[in-house]
Amino acid sequence: MTVQNKAKGPASYFPSIEKTYGKPIDHWMEVLDAMNGMKHMERVAALKSVHGLGHGHANALVAHHRARGE
Repeated sequence: MTVQNKAKGPASYFPSIEKTYGKPIDHWMEVLDAMNGMKHMERVAALKSVHGLGHGHANALVAHHRARGE
């Protein structure tokens, strides 16, 4: 039996995000870079309304972006 390294936390959503929206995670990090100064839920709302992301995917991206200190 082999142990696989599964992504945890927000990163666990990344394969689904890339498959669903056709953009790499780096693209979404750049989009979030442009939202400097906005609060967490404001960023989530913008990703949902402007870019059509689902709530869970948007929240995961924002959480990961913030955890990176950006």
